[in-house]
Amino acid sequence: MSGSPFGVYVHVPFCAARCGYCDFNTYTASELAGSGASPQGWSDAVLRELQRAAATVGPRPVDTVFVGGGTPSLIGADRLAAVLGAVRETFGLAADAEVTTEANPESTSPEFFTGLVEAGFTRVSLGMQSAAPHVLAVLDRRHTPGRAVAAAREARTAGLPHVNLDLIYATPGETDDDLRRSLDAVLDAEVDHVSAYSLIVEDGTALARRVARGELPAPDDDVAAARYELIDERLGAAGFSWYEVSNWASSAAATCRHNLGYWLDGDWWGLGPGAHSHLAGRRWWNVKHPARYAAQLAAGESPEAGAEELTAAERQTERIMLRLRLASGLPLGWLDEGARVAVDRAVADGLLELPADARDRAVLTRRGRLLADGVVRALLTTSPV
Repeated sequence: MSGSPFGVYVHVPFCAARCGYCDFNTYTASELAGSGASPQGWSDAVLRELQRAAATVGPRPVDTVFVGGGTPSLIGADRLAAVLGAVRETFGLAADAEVTTEANPESTSPEFFTGLVEAGFTRVSLGMQSAAPHVLAVLDRRHTPGRAVAAAREARTAGLPHVNLDLIYATPGETDDDLRRSLDAVLDAEVDHVSAYSLIVEDGTALARRVARGELPAPDDDVAAARYELIDERLGAAGFSWYEVSNWASSAAATCRHNLGYWLDGDWWGLGPGAHSHLAGRRWWNVKHPARYAAQLAAGESPEAGAEELTAAERQTERIMLRLRLASGLPLGWLDEGARVAVDRAVADGLLELPADARDRAVLTRRGRLLADGVVRALLTTSPV
């Protein structure tokens, strides 16, 4: 176990406002009022959980750190630096460790990015979503259209080696030209990584309620497929290659190694309220509310809310689902005879291809990426080895 990559995820649950489409484990100040939860309490609790992690894992340098949320930039570079410093002191960082934080453009500044570089961060992922004002309004985003690009440039100027911009496409009211302008803005920012996700209307969100009331149309699958093709063509022409269905990088060095650890069944410890962990085949997740999370750790208790251990069959199913999403492809040796027949059928239908340089693996075509879930279902109707 000790020889395989090991990641640490840190969940920051705070947001200045709740976006209408978001169903993440996040909280605004008004939602936490009276609970006793605070950034300082969160920080103290994360450091306590980090000590528990070290006692459980033992000596194991961290290869990747990813601070997500929520809005990590809201708590400032100094507090992010303190958490990273604690990870460094507790576990130690590998010499080539990748250290990422998410950030919202409106809560960043040149000084923030300089602080990240000085602390040892190597990557920032900025939530841009769109360059169109009316699309940002539908998504309840607070930043102005140009702020994400400006923040990306500030991050590069500060010396962060890798900068990612996140897009959301197929938002109600978005046009093809809106998306083209968003892609132009992304490329003008000279980032080396782009993530693009089709808008999903999650139950219980403000967006879901607006759709249910008829105020907004539901996202259209055909529109989303056409937009994905537009994104892939535009990024491909600019020198980006897809390495996961929703992620493109300008080079192998620009890929997000932390996320690859998830997709390749790696080990990681999730710190923070609601964070999930995976270690030696066991998965567990923390209690969600920041106040309860902090209280349990202050009392010397584990913040774990639940756990599971997948069966061999469940693990294999998940490996197929995740590996097929990667450009590196699915090893055909993992499949039984029935699933190999399904692969041949998908190849004939133009959904999968067997690369000339590695015909022992199946890779999604662009059309296959649009229908990835269906391809996976077809493979899993047989009994994988």
